[in-house]
Amino acid sequence: MCLLLLTACKAEKPLNQAEQIEKDGKITVGTLYGPTTYYISKDGPVGFEYELIKGFADYLNVELDLKPSYSMNELFPQLESDQLDFIAAALAVTPERQAFLRFAPSYQTINQIVVFKQGNDWPRNLSQLKGNLTVVNSSSHDEYLNQEEIKQQLNIEWNKTDTQDVEELMQAVLNGEINYTVVDSNHLAINRRIYPELSKAFTLKKGEELAWAFKQSQDDSLYALFIDYFGKMQTSGKLAVLEDKYFGHVRQFNYVDTREFLASVEKVLPKYLHWFKQYAEQYAIDWRLLAAISYQESHWNPRAKSPTGVRGIMMLTQPTAKQVGVTNRLEPEQNIRGGARYISSLMKRIPARIQNPDRLWFALAAYNIGLGHLEDARRLTQRLGGSPDKWIDVKKYLPLLRKKQYYKTTRYGYARGNEAVTYVANIRRYYDSLLWLDNSASLPVSQNITEQSASK
Repeated sequence: MCLLLLTACKAEKPLNQAEQIEKDGKITVGTLYGPTTYYISKDGPVGFEYELIKGFADYLNVELDLKPSYSMNELFPQLESDQLDFIAAALAVTPERQAFLRFAPSYQTINQIVVFKQGNDWPRNLSQLKGNLTVVNSSSHDEYLNQEEIKQQLNIEWNKTDTQDVEELMQAVLNGEINYTVVDSNHLAINRRIYPELSKAFTLKKGEELAWAFKQSQDDSLYALFIDYFGKMQTSGKLAVLEDKYFGHVRQFNYVDTREFLASVEKVLPKYLHWFKQYAEQYAIDWRLLAAISYQESHWNPRAKSPTGVRGIMMLTQPTAKQVGVTNRLEPEQNIRGGARYISSLMKRIPARIQNPDRLWFALAAYNIGLGHLEDARRLTQRLGGSPDKWIDVKKYLPLLRKKQYYKTTRYGYARGNEAVTYVANIRRYYDSLLWLDNSASLPVSQNITEQSASK
């Protein structure tokens, strides 16, 4: 009897953090609102960081309880008080943070960039800054500027703010309220699609690693899960695919092209907006994608013509126009309907095992160079050791279709594969910009013009 009582009185072995998460069936994660982390679009939650977090919850087979915030200074106390299991918010690994946080393996490397408004004096280093430099308080930018050797190079006082985030500070630069701020390179790449006047002055710090953070006092069980998860993401290529999805097409920036596109969104798009929406819905595609393809093809010019005889606002060839029932390629409504039908048919002809977004990128490439050449590139990719079902691999080998030693071994021969890569990247930028403008209710209203007046 005494032995039974002693056994019953023994305290149960406490669960480690991983076991507790499994028992609860839920993981609670803090993140920041922002275009590189997490935000709610018309199509639901999106963001590079969000997809990584959701993938981790699925890997653990538990529910994701996401706690978004507007400030890191709100997240750190929540982590300390055990309201969060960890923080995933594009958090830079810095010596100051390592003093009170433990970091998971790094998943991305960025640079800190000093930005200014296009047209103002271009500073090339810290000593040339004149005016007002403001950064987010307690950010990695704040920490770096606080280093003694960095402060010695500054000829101006710099400010820190708790009331504005990085997005607001970039807007303040554009509005002329401040002269400079500091942003991460991936953040700048995404925002310049919409704000081309936001210019890079110089790189403040290179090679800063981003990682998830958790309490130093925690046991090793969660860290072990992080290692396994990111290891699998790396070796499977899923991390590279995800990074390409959000950042692969925006790292190359063209100031003139971006300005022209935004001006056309304001002045030209409203003439054709209702047709893009009408026929995109009819053929079950995103109207913003259809509009982006059209802009890449013709800059929304219904009378556009290429030297090879491709015509109209969607730039259809004569055989393609006949195939999709277009009798007059200069009639914008017909051409948009035909383009929607054609891209829809291409999507259906991509092998079923290929999932989005790769399926979409392949369909766009086929719109440009044809399915035959795309299949040649996919077979070539497989032959050279890449995955024929991943755009991130195929786009490396598409340019080889211009080289005789490669195209002579293919079924359809020579093709300007490098142009197809650029073509897809451009459409992705336009598409992303239209998504952002639409989600922020910044698109102009359709003019609802008649087909006859539009074609004059």
